[in-house]
Amino acid sequence: MDTHYSEEYLEECIGPNTRRAILCQEYVKGISATGMQSNYGFEGQLNACWIHKMTRTEIELICSAGFLVSVIHGRHDIIAQIYYARRLAKKLHPVARMIELHGGHLVSHERTEEVNQAILELIKASEVSINPNEWTNLPKKKSGWIGPRVTLIRINTEGGSNISIMLYMIVNEPMFLLGLIDMSPFHYLVYHNK
Repeated sequence: MDTHYSEEYLEECIGPNTRRAILCQEYVKGISATGMQSNYGFEGQLNACWIHKMTRTEIELICSAGFLVSVIHGRHDIIAQIYYARRLAKKLHPVARMIELHGGHLVSHERTEEVNQAILELIKASEVSINPNEWTNLPKKKSGWIGPRVTLIRINTEGGSNISIMLYMIVNEPMFLLGLIDMSPFHYLVYHNK
């Protein structure tokens, strides 16, 4: 329980008992009724909590799917630390909004009203088709020499691998980009081997 909830939440008194005592009874009752989680489910849960990884393809798929995202996370989560939620939200920019609440791993149990309010805001924003740039509360990505990545070609190989050829737009110096293209091995192969 200490890994799921904040200390403050567990020590709060509900009648004559602490929330910790009440939850302990509920946990025992639940496990007795349904049994322990399967190994497959446990491994999946560990993977989600400890690895915190999504592939670039998964991120791009979510960003291009046409829906908004709320990343809701407890500031005191010691299982899936908030750093990973912030990192995910930044990768999902601009479709994501980062919502940090006081609470632990089960922040939806600790801060039910706040989580429900955040979900309600997400639903309302989706209903009116709000622009992702108006939805996000994350800072704009900084532009510099290298700008947004554009996928030019995506090929699925027979083995199931994805091969992507990417172009990073040079936003400040278009002539520099032309110079890079002219000197690249790709340019040499295309224009000098005709």
